[in-house]
Amino acid sequence: MTKKTVIALVGDYYHRASWAEAALRLAAAGLEDVELRFVEEAGFEAALGEGPGMVVLFKEDRVDPNADEPRRWMSEALQRKASDYVEAGGSWLAWHSGLASYDPEGPYVKMLRGYFEFHPAQHQQVRYSPTAADEAAYELYDEHYFVSCDEANTNVFLRSSSVDGDSIAGWSHTFGRGFVACYTPAHNEEALSGEAVASTLRKLLARGLGLEPK
Repeated sequence: MTKKTVIALVGDYYHRASWAEAALRLAAAGLEDVELRFVEEAGFEAALGEGPGMVVLFKEDRVDPNADEPRRWMSEALQRKASDYVEAGGSWLAWHSGLASYDPEGPYVKMLRGYFEFHPAQHQQVRYSPTAADEAAYELYDEHYFVSCDEANTNVFLRSSSVDGDSIAGWSHTFGRGFVACYTPAHNEEALSGEAVASTLRKLLARGLGLEPK
């Protein structure tokens, strides 16, 4: 069987690439015939143009978030290429910071149908509750992402709650002929390395690659 390629761009100013990479490798290890390829920002557009089976993005749009006017790495032209890739049948996973600081009115966020709004300053216990009755809830010491989500036009598969309130933590939908998934956990190494995150990532990879029905 021909291997299905997943390209992944992970890591930014606030998120250590090695932690996300290890988490994604753990998830992909449970899938057969999947080639996981990590790319740098400079090579991302070319890799996207090769038509991979799936793209995973764990990287916020701001390159230097503490600057007065932060630089952005994803141009509108690249956002359109991402949208076109999915619409033509590709699959995309926007994971944690892959939902952060992108233009809410841009093609990328319109494809995702949601985006990160804020998180409380301190990490805390966050309870993640799948909407499927046969899946168990789990807790992570995590950043609690609060998001804007077009719930009426997507399928929410995970909700989150903490002392600061409730939010949506995972959703997915078709976009054109392709598949889009968004997943907000996790930030720190301990949470990223746990089986709860790996299991969810594994399911999303499998679904995006057609290893189970979309």
